[in-house]
Amino acid sequence: MPDFTAVSPDSLLDLIAERAMGMRGYAVIAVDGADAADPVAVAGGVAERLRAQGRPAEVVSLHDFVRPASVRLEYDRDSEFTYRTGWFDYSAVNREVLKPLRDSGRYLPALWDERADRSARARIREAADGTVLLLAGPMLLGRGLDFDLTVALRMSEGALRRRTEAAEMFTVDGLLEYQREHAEEPDLLVAWDHPDRPALRRG
Repeated sequence: MPDFTAVSPDSLLDLIAERAMGMRGYAVIAVDGADAADPVAVAGGVAERLRAQGRPAEVVSLHDFVRPASVRLEYDRDSEFTYRTGWFDYSAVNREVLKPLRDSGRYLPALWDERADRSARARIREAADGTVLLLAGPMLLGRGLDFDLTVALRMSEGALRRRTEAAEMFTVDGLLEYQREHAEEPDLLVAWDHPDRPALRRG
């Protein structure tokens, strides 16, 4: 059984930022978490701390790399299988964000507008030297993506069901099955049932 130590939310963000400050060149951090965990907000908090210390930082949301609705909803609007296997375009994340950032310092911040269901029409950005890019969203680990640091905001089934909106409840089964299928362990595993009282796995 993993051993966890309670930390404050601020201390957690400080720790992630401290680890990022020790990285050279362009660096990519995964903040893996269900929508109910609000990983984008966590990534944003880390980015703020990095910028305050003079390190460029950007946040990219995985929800800006969803597949078109015609693909996501082809078989069943509430399919947990489709959610965990076909909802997000992880290959596009690698092709448009991670690889070009490392190769040339350029990246595409968004590919698809999920709400409007059309191209995001985003322009390629030039990252400042030494930029730390935080990619935030669900089910990032075990996808063959190249990260310098991985943070997982892990929630129990009960917490997921309590904090997930009714219309999105089908995603819970997909998230739980994903956790069972993917054995890749994050660098920092955070118990996130109570975001105001997180706990960090020791060791």
